[in-house]
Amino acid sequence: MKTKDQPQIIEKKWPLGKTSGKQSYHPGEIEIKWQEKWEKEKLYRAVDFDKRPKKYLLVEFPYPSGERLHVGHGRSFTAIDALARKYRMMGFNVLYPFGWDAFGLPAENYAIKTGINPAVTTTQNIANSKKQAKTWALSFDWEREVNTTDPDYYKWTQWIFLKLLEKGLAYRADVPVNWCPSCKTNLAQEEVLADGTHERCGCQTERRMQKQWLLKITAYAQRLLDDLKIVNYLPRIRIQQENWIGRSEGAKIKFPISNLAIEVFTTRPDTLFGAVALVLAPEHPLLKMPEIKKKMPKEVAVYLERSQKKSELERTDLSKEKTGVFTGLYALNPLNKEKLPVWVGDYVIGWYGEGAVMVVPAHDRRDYQFAKKYHLKIKEVVSGGEIQKEAYEGEGKLINSGEFSGLSSLAARKKITDWLTKRQLGERTVQYKLRDWVFSRQHYWGEPIPIVYCQKCGTVSVPEKDLPVKLPYMEKYQPTETGESPLANIKEWVEVACPECGGPARRETDTMPNWAGSNWYFLRYCDAKNQKKFADRQKLDYWMPVDLYNGGMEHTTLHLLYSRFIYKFLADLGVVPGQEPYARRHSHGVVLGPDNQKMSKSKGNVINPDEIVKAYGVDAYRLYESFMGPFEQMIAWSDEGVEGCYRFLKRVWQLTMGKTSREKTNPELLKALHKTIKKVGEDLENLKFNTAVAAMMEFINVWQVDLRGLNKSDLEKFLLILAPFAPYLTEELWQRINGQNHARSRVNLSIFSHEERWSIHQQPWPKYDPRVIQEKTVTMLIEVNGTVREKLDIGYQISGVRKEVEKLAEASEKTTKYLAGKKVKQVVFIPGKLINFVTNC
Repeated sequence: MKTKDQPQIIEKKWPLGKTSGKQSYHPGEIEIKWQEKWEKEKLYRAVDFDKRPKKYLLVEFPYPSGERLHVGHGRSFTAIDALARKYRMMGFNVLYPFGWDAFGLPAENYAIKTGINPAVTTTQNIANSKKQAKTWALSFDWEREVNTTDPDYYKWTQWIFLKLLEKGLAYRADVPVNWCPSCKTNLAQEEVLADGTHERCGCQTERRMQKQWLLKITAYAQRLLDDLKIVNYLPRIRIQQENWIGRSEGAKIKFPISNLAIEVFTTRPDTLFGAVALVLAPEHPLLKMPEIKKKMPKEVAVYLERSQKKSELERTDLSKEKTGVFTGLYALNPLNKEKLPVWVGDYVIGWYGEGAVMVVPAHDRRDYQFAKKYHLKIKEVVSGGEIQKEAYEGEGKLINSGEFSGLSSLAARKKITDWLTKRQLGERTVQYKLRDWVFSRQHYWGEPIPIVYCQKCGTVSVPEKDLPVKLPYMEKYQPTETGESPLANIKEWVEVACPECGGPARRETDTMPNWAGSNWYFLRYCDAKNQKKFADRQKLDYWMPVDLYNGGMEHTTLHLLYSRFIYKFLADLGVVPGQEPYARRHSHGVVLGPDNQKMSKSKGNVINPDEIVKAYGVDAYRLYESFMGPFEQMIAWSDEGVEGCYRFLKRVWQLTMGKTSREKTNPELLKALHKTIKKVGEDLENLKFNTAVAAMMEFINVWQVDLRGLNKSDLEKFLLILAPFAPYLTEELWQRINGQNHARSRVNLSIFSHEERWSIHQQPWPKYDPRVIQEKTVTMLIEVNGTVREKLDIGYQISGVRKEVEKLAEASEKTTKYLAGKKVKQVVFIPGKLINFVTNC
């Protein structure tokens, strides 16, 4: 019986049935043979310092937190694999590596769920996934495989952290963390759902302060923004990066309060005369000062306590009504000395700006709502709107602004900022939404942070010679009730001698986050076995930057930003070339279930790729992953689509095996073939995998009756362009039609580093002949004064020659009729498209 958790395809057998005979297409019978052969021959090994031009293609390595790879992985991996195969056939030295992002929350949560140590489950899941990857004919260079949980790997993750600490870019501070009162543990941001609940237990989380390690990514904010101009990212990815960094130009303004000052950042200092209040974030340091706290009413403390229980997402939700409490305090507007009431509001976040905002209801929609709710004044200071109805956020002339009235908004921003700066009441500044990277996790399954705490020496780095600090094996790795990492319970691991004085010390028990090992893994692929360095500089110079990096849109902010930051830091150390790790970044769309919903076991719409492969073969699975829709778009799975791909491959098999010998290919068939070669080659370069497959299908479907008219050389060309998508079938057919004597053919091409080229995947990519595909005639428009009067079929060779086209156009009866008695003042000619006679009337 099929349960709802089983993939819908599981009951299917071979869709068209098995037929006997050596001429029949049986995917399962040829796949294992070629997989073993390719691996034995090391067909896909990348060669350091090879004379061929390099191509470095990268896919995001997966979390081995589940039992196997899924169809979402398959969509990315098989498509980029097709491109890697094409580049090899074009004569490039291709690095297409793979590994495992095996530390972090996904693996730990999976282990907690199953009750098996993550070291065990991770090893098992990697073995299962690696077997799948090989079955799928993914042409990874397995000699460069990396695993973030390997001490030989995370030794260098720890080394990078120590270098950041050495340069002042790693530090420890009190920051708000997510606390689950049910599990009694701190949570990473990715463990908290949109409604503020813990993804594992469903309990509402709270916010509390705790010491954490942070990385000062904000020091690189402007460089991360500027260098987006020198890379080729999808526009939506670039925009996400820009928005996440969030650069704002404005002024930092001081509002005096007693003998102190509240600093506020604003992009609109021109509206300062319209300020009617200040609102502080609940975590603002002013609210913690004893002399300030005693002046505030009791309801403020109640409000602050309630605010701590809200998640950051809940506090910043623009759709929710803004709340606040008056603190009883007043600050002064530095421009006009007007007293402004000071409020506290949980919609203000402590980490952005200065943790305080000035309320200008007439010219800010959020402030307008806040003022209406709490009956604050609304003072118009920029003309152009109807503030009785809504806030006006546009530009205009200043009004009700003292000596600055009459100035434009732009001019006023400069003059008011200059006025404040001169009196030391403000300054021109730039702010970023980007905040420093919280690098601590109170979890078990992560890289230990290489720090010890000594009573005498304080915070001490573990010496480089003592790296890696290995993660100990634990029987009980569940979250503690204190908020500490489970590592705090291992006394013999925690208590160590101080590396500096030899006295008693304690290890740091926090571990690194999911992102730690993935922010530099692409560098290790260049030199995966190096024991002395994270990677040899000469090898990095040869392979970097990554020519194409493909991954999910969910990783185009944090992971992409973090890895760019780490690369720039390593570039500053002089250990990597250039300033950007990825020349080009692309993203694939999510694969939905057949019901157009996100796949989940609870919905019973999960597609198991192993069952697809069992039913239809690897090549049909690979082909469908590329054919299912535009690569960057979200697409629903279709069983019928897979079956259609299988039928197409079976048709190719039958037509090839039944081919008769021809000396010369039919001219029209040859033209269609060369058009297909051109189309597939261009589409692959542009990552239009679905239209490349569609072009090959169209060629077969339209010409299947005549395909036996292809001569052997032209048949091979078709198999060559199909090979990146269907590697098993094309390899088998290549060997069959060429016979045993061809199994070790010698290809005399300088683009290849070795002479012996026996596999179809080692053959040169076929070139199309422009002379074959050009049309014999071109239909050109004949216009008189911009109106089409005639359409002429003109020979392709002369369609670009103005004088010849002009003669033919003037000889046409229809054209002559409209030119009669008129003088031609001008002739507009677009080769191969149109000719327009402009007359005097």
